[in-house]
Amino acid sequence: MYQMFQRAALLAAQTGWRELRFYDALYFCLTIPVVFIYGIVVGSFLNVVIIRVPRGESLIKRASHCMTCGAKIRIRDLIPVFSWLFLRGKCHNCGEKISARYPIVESLTGLLFVADFLVFGGEILSLNLLLMCIFTALLICIGFIDWDTQDIYDIMSYLIAALAIPSHFLTDAGLTVWDRLIGAACISIPFLIIGEISGIVIKKKTGEKVRGIELGDTILMACAGLYLGWKAMLPATFIGILLAAICGIIIKSVKGESKMAFGPYLCMGLLLGAMFGEELTNAYLAKGLGIPEPGYPVDFYTSLIHLLPLR
Repeated sequence: MYQMFQRAALLAAQTGWRELRFYDALYFCLTIPVVFIYGIVVGSFLNVVIIRVPRGESLIKRASHCMTCGAKIRIRDLIPVFSWLFLRGKCHNCGEKISARYPIVESLTGLLFVADFLVFGGEILSLNLLLMCIFTALLICIGFIDWDTQDIYDIMSYLIAALAIPSHFLTDAGLTVWDRLIGAACISIPFLIIGEISGIVIKKKTGEKVRGIELGDTILMACAGLYLGWKAMLPATFIGILLAAICGIIIKSVKGESKMAFGPYLCMGLLLGAMFGEELTNAYLAKGLGIPEPGYPVDFYTSLIHLLPLR
């Protein structure tokens, strides 16, 4: 976001505000549709991942097909979002209804890619934007699969951790190795402890081997922390837990069930934390703890020193 403002200020100094408004409007009018189209195309593939991975099916060996009759989907019916609308949500072969979640996932991916584009500098060829779009796509897969199966596939979390390597060495993310390591530990270790203790308590009371926070959620937060750093992880976790608490109360009152997937809410928190978490943490450190100015790059140790007196 700051990079976009810097680019706008530079263009304003060179051409004047009238030209700035015109060129920026033209640039975003041209690039936002491109990013959205790219997003819904990726979202179409994410639908395949969400459906096939839990079933143990190959992602590439078999062509897209109707889940009811098995008929191969025609090429003209593979256009993201629009094909579902043209077919009125029904299979062209058997007429069975096609879940509305297909266009929802595609549209959601497109909109989130546009949000990534706007938040992370507005540069369409940025490596940072590419990494963030991959991060977003992985979180969408993790969230929907966990919603369906209450299981998080660790390989997807490990792919998120792998994003930390190009992010650290090839971009100007501004995170030190310690920022990433602390980000990986500051949430995952408490989650692990809570999971272990709750697992012991639940087993004693019910005899079931169930944890309050499953290992998949813990691994996800550890891997995301390596990529995002600790400043983004703190607000991300708070948002995820808050959303889970609110939705949990609603689900409990409507269905009478207390068991639910935690991953989707953590994924939503991580998305928001990736976009705005660092700025929120910096603003809190600046205003709440008296550190010079919002956005000032404060390290973990300085933050800890300021927090210690607040008892």
